[in-house]
Order: sequence, then structure tokens, then C-alpha cells
Amino acid sequence: MLFFSLGVPRGSRMFRYALQSVALFSEETIAARVDSLKKTFRWSDADVSIALCRALLLLTKSNELLQCRSEFLIYEVGLEPAYIAQRPVILCYSLEGRMRPRYYVVKFLKENGLLERDPSYYTVFKETEKYFVGKFIYPHKEAAPHLAEDYAAACGGEVPARFRFT
Repeated sequence: MLFFSLGVPRGSRMFRYALQSVALFSEETIAARVDSLKKTFRWSDADVSIALCRALLLLTKSNELLQCRSEFLIYEVGLEPAYIAQRPVILCYSLEGRMRPRYYVVKFLKENGLLERDPSYYTVFKETEKYFVGKFIYPHKEAAPHLAEDYAAACGGEVPARFRFT
């Protein structure tokens, strides 16, 4: 059975959730979704197995949604496919409401020399709103007083001029 080849160990806590996630899909549908993940993220069989062990919910996401996230994370942010496979939960976050605005903030801070070191994008995307604002917005309110306002606008779907990079 294809389900067992997805790599979720039978004794793991994730197994029950994995079984629930794929119960609605035929073996052919699961195989098609796995193939789509491979193509979309340029993942190997091992990468797909790692990603699905950590976020089997990916099988329920639409191809269009995953394609948008792939283009953003690989081509815009510059993340390696294997990095994404190791941290697949980031694919479940909102692209326009969370990832893109936070990416804009970090990129703005980097380009203006306001970060001492490059943060992990996994950390940037996964942390709570309170943590993100406390770590990346408030410490820079003197150097970039507009940052909180620009971030809020980006979360609302606008791209402030200061966040337009060439």
C-alpha cells in the first residue's frame, strides 16, 4: 500500500493523523500528489518522505497553492528545496498574510544594514506575531519608524514603496 511508503513510522504519534489525512484519498490520488510535490519543489523521493513525515497535511493542499509557495520560497527568498523539505510546515502558512510581509521586513532590514546576522527564514515564518514584531519591528523603530506601518500594510496585501526591491 502506498500509504506505508510515505515514510510515517507506524509507532509514531503522527501515524494516526497520517492515516486520517490520507483516508479520503485513493492510492492513485496520493501517488499523483506525491509526484506533484516532487515536480513543484524539485524534491527527491527522500525529500518527499521527510516532508510528509513532518507535514502530511501537504497532501491536502492544492497544486496551485503549493506552486505559489514554491515560486516564492525557491525563487524569491532563495531557499534550497532540501531546506523546505526539512521544514515543510512553512508551506502551511499564509503566503500573503504572513510569509511575504515578513520576508519584506527582513529584506528591508538586511539591505539597510539593520540586522547583525541573517536570521533563519524558518524562524522568521514560524514564530508568533508577537515574537516577530518584538524581534524584527520594535528594535528598529528609531532607525525605521515607518516599519510597523509598512509591515501592517504588507499584511493587508499592499506592497509599500519601501518594500519594492529591484
